[in-house]
Amino acid sequence: MSPEEDFAARLAAVTQNPRPQEPAPVPTPRAAPAARPSEMPERPVETARVDAKLLDDMLNNAGEVSIFQSRIEQEMSSISFNLAELSQTVVRLRNQLRQLDAETEAQIRYRHQDDTALSDSDEGGREFDPLELDRYSTIQQLSRALGESVSDLVSIQDLLSELTRESENLLVQQSRVTTELQDSLIRTRMLPFSNFTPRLERVVRSAARDVGKRVNIAFEGGSGELDRQVLQRMMPAFEHLLRNAVVHGIEAPDARRAASKDETGQIGVLLQREGTEMAIRIRDDGAGLNIDRIRRVATERGLIAADAELGNTDALNLILEPGFSTAKHVTQDAGRGVGMDVVANEIKLLGGSLAVDSAAGKGTEFVARLPLTLAVTQALLVRCADDQFAIPLPAVEGIVRVPRAEVAQYLNDPSRRYVYGAQNYKFEHLGRYVGSTTSDISQGETSSIPVILVRAGEHSTALIADDMVGSREVVVKSVGPLVSGIPGVAGATILGDGSIVMILDVATLVRRAQTVTPVLQAAARNDARPLILVVDDSITVRRVTQRLLERNDMRVMTAKDGVDAVSLMAETVPDLVLLDIEMPRMDGFEVLTHIRNSDQLRHVPTIMVTSRTGDKHRTRAFELGVDGYLGKPYQENQLLDSMRPLLTSQHDEQRGEA
Repeated sequence: MSPEEDFAARLAAVTQNPRPQEPAPVPTPRAAPAARPSEMPERPVETARVDAKLLDDMLNNAGEVSIFQSRIEQEMSSISFNLAELSQTVVRLRNQLRQLDAETEAQIRYRHQDDTALSDSDEGGREFDPLELDRYSTIQQLSRALGESVSDLVSIQDLLSELTRESENLLVQQSRVTTELQDSLIRTRMLPFSNFTPRLERVVRSAARDVGKRVNIAFEGGSGELDRQVLQRMMPAFEHLLRNAVVHGIEAPDARRAASKDETGQIGVLLQREGTEMAIRIRDDGAGLNIDRIRRVATERGLIAADAELGNTDALNLILEPGFSTAKHVTQDAGRGVGMDVVANEIKLLGGSLAVDSAAGKGTEFVARLPLTLAVTQALLVRCADDQFAIPLPAVEGIVRVPRAEVAQYLNDPSRRYVYGAQNYKFEHLGRYVGSTTSDISQGETSSIPVILVRAGEHSTALIADDMVGSREVVVKSVGPLVSGIPGVAGATILGDGSIVMILDVATLVRRAQTVTPVLQAAARNDARPLILVVDDSITVRRVTQRLLERNDMRVMTAKDGVDAVSLMAETVPDLVLLDIEMPRMDGFEVLTHIRNSDQLRHVPTIMVTSRTGDKHRTRAFELGVDGYLGKPYQENQLLDSMRPLLTSQHDEQRGEA
């Protein structure tokens, strides 16, 4: 039986008797007048009301304790390594001291023989034999003092080793207590989903009454617990999905009778624990989504090209685009003018994912996967070039080792797919998605490469990283609005060495890179807005400049250094380039030289935006043919005023050539 049929069967079983009658309470016999102490009733469990903000602060502090403990453990590991080095050094010192003692004794015997010969030549001289009297020279005294120092050093080493072992044992105990404390604090934030079921039932009843339909809703697995903050933030999204199911999904009674369906529509909400995530499935037995109408509306609104070939999954994901709706009129019953993109964005902000599935005449299912808690998560640490990233384990379908020669074949032939668990995966470098350099697969000591399998609908991908550091529990930290707006960034964490590592939303990265989304494909073909290339090694400068230009109705490409900029310009010619000077691999002067020497790019206007405002750098830039020169930090109006005349002249030249 397929998962859909199993779910439908369970849904039907629950909806037939959604509220089973509880058995009548059985009266308990009266207790004996004189009860023994062992038969005394237990005292009721006491409860206390605690401010939710205080719990959040305590959980954050527990996370900080975990981070500091990880740092202490790493320092202890370094101390243990240095103690081992000290032990080897003491052994070498002892050997050298033994050789020194031997040389010292040899020198003493040699001098004694010389002194004896001289004494025998004197008539009245008499000297003691070495067996009769020990003679100590200065070098022998120093040798013995050095031996005593070595013995003291060994004692100190043994003492430090003992203290290190005791500290490591204490750290193990502290780690256990900290984990228990953190788990206890997390449990205080957990709430069963059933606490919110009456609210969702009222929403369904109200929506069904307003549109004149008969709808039942059934819950399965409602005892599953999620983070209180997750549930509170997701309740409006669940209400939105249920209203849409009642108003748009479930047919009218006449239409259901014509389709040989029960007049009463059924909505099922199923909660399933999947590792560190909770999968919440909201399914109705209505008419399903009209994929042809979705494609038609997307074409009319310019979201996709008329000749675009989209699979069913990509077509269904169009309803998650901002402002997309197939409804002819905005009503107060369902969406209330708010699209599904709001629901999808809220789920992504919580570190979850939303999937859509629909079958004509059978219904629609939305699957929201949410983290059980926002405080900690299990993550896989990987390395790309010099950068380190964390991938949440719930997003990883599996890790396999593939021979290097086979990986090279998959990379050279994009049409080939790797099959794992009846799912097809396309091979890609993770560095391509995060802007890092990609390593050469043919170079390596091992015969096989570990590959991370990530499932993203029709675009499931096998990711290749330069190195896999390992999996560990990380404390999730929120990032500022500047970084959180970057697609594919789900948060950040702090490792034991104090380094900050970004937590990736790999599903978003894969979909964005492989499909470039139908919206962006249409924009690339039909958008007449000027295209600006921002080249800067600072991600902050790139993002701030990108947002400024996008607010002023411009399209933006970004490159983190000159090599990336040259690669981008080989595929797409921008209308203007904003260029920094100091960058790795290829600086701004070299990029400008490449632009002016290229027949395809020499007409592209370029503005230097750099912190080097001296006359020497400015003169060098204008000698190479730059069109403008601005210093950092720049004023927004100053940058826009410098760009407008260059864009106007560029547009006029293009019209003249046309």
